Amino acid sequence: MGNICSLCHSGETSLYYEGESREYFLCSACHVVFVPETFFHSDLIEKEMYDKHQNSIDDVVYQKYLKRLMDPVMDRIGSGAKGLDFGCGPGPALSLLFEKCGFEMDIYDVFYAPNSEVFQNKYDFITASEVVEHFHDPKMELDRLFNLLNVGGVLAIKTQMLPSVDDFPQWYYKRDTTHVCLFSQKSFEFLAVRWGAKLEFVDTDIIIFTKLLR
Repeated sequence: MGNICSLCHSGETSLYYEGESREYFLCSACHVVFVPETFFHSDLIEKEMYDKHQNSIDDVVYQKYLKRLMDPVMDRIGSGAKGLDFGCGPGPALSLLFEKCGFEMDIYDVFYAPNSEVFQNKYDFITASEVVEHFHDPKMELDRLFNLLNVGGVLAIKTQMLPSVDDFPQWYYKRDTTHVCLFSQKSFEFLAVRWGAKLEFVDTDIIIFTKLLR
């Protein structure tokens, strides 16, 4: 018995790896690898790390990077759809790209756009690009996001999925110490079952849930 899983709150967890001055636990119920709370950064330190990110809406390479998530979303929504870019960061580039295509957008970021009014709304699509791996409480955050969707709405996530056990010690993604919740394909399958949602793996790092009528 290890720490309580941050995604499903199961106690069926075990030590998976020790490195980078912290521990990683594997949940046998939802197959997520998580870092215990004792290794979390303070909000101040975490924001200082995010402040170092240099992404510009005018950067053509960055636009191409964002469109890998944007394009499959646009394939699944209609004109007039309203969206939320969750975890937009200091420069809400993805929401601006959607707005240029005629979509109404809201943004939220706990550090840069802490507008809690968005949680009173409903959305046709929600994007979370390189966000979910930072969640300290992924169960609460992901359930909240999914509940904000209208029926037929999509939740589009971009995150790197867990490599094999043998490759994990060298995996670059875990070296970012703000990454505290690392998902496998089975983790997203677990969520789809819990939500009764349609699940699509659009690419190795792009996952789309569609909210179905229940």
